[in-house]
Amino acid sequence: MTIAPARLRPLLAALPLGAALLMATSACGESDAAAPAQSAAAASTESAPPAPADSPPAAPGESAVAVPADSAVKEITVTIAGRKVTPPPGRIEVTKGQTVRITVTGDAADEAHLHGYDKEASLKPGTPASIEFVADETGLFEMETHESGLQLFQLVVR
Repeated sequence: MTIAPARLRPLLAALPLGAALLMATSACGESDAAAPAQSAAAASTESAPPAPADSPPAAPGESAVAVPADSAVKEITVTIAGRKVTPPPGRIEVTKGQTVRITVTGDAADEAHLHGYDKEASLKPGTPASIEFVADETGLFEMETHESGLQLFQLVVR
């Protein structure tokens, strides 16, 4: 079976486009096993500043205002309700020397503790508690509650 040159031209023209699309989509799926990626849920722990009054409301799951990646303060917000941590526990990366502000709101009295830095906050039902510090030690640090023993997240300082 032979293909006529007139039929071959559209196929040959589409070949570079197909190859480019294949390379672009395969690059999106790459991951680095040595450095675990921050989960989408953990990424949602970053707080955005309030949107201006005249801006349209954000869609569910989106921030009203984007926070620049080089922001001086890393905001981490966690909520505990019925022993369920929101967003689900994951790893959150910060840069050594960066200021970190952790805000935890729970539905029961407890104590939130960041191991390694020995930073603590007393939790009162429905009242946000904050810890702010400069991440000056590199490593992996667990944030948990003492009474209920819930892991809130792991802080990675690089």
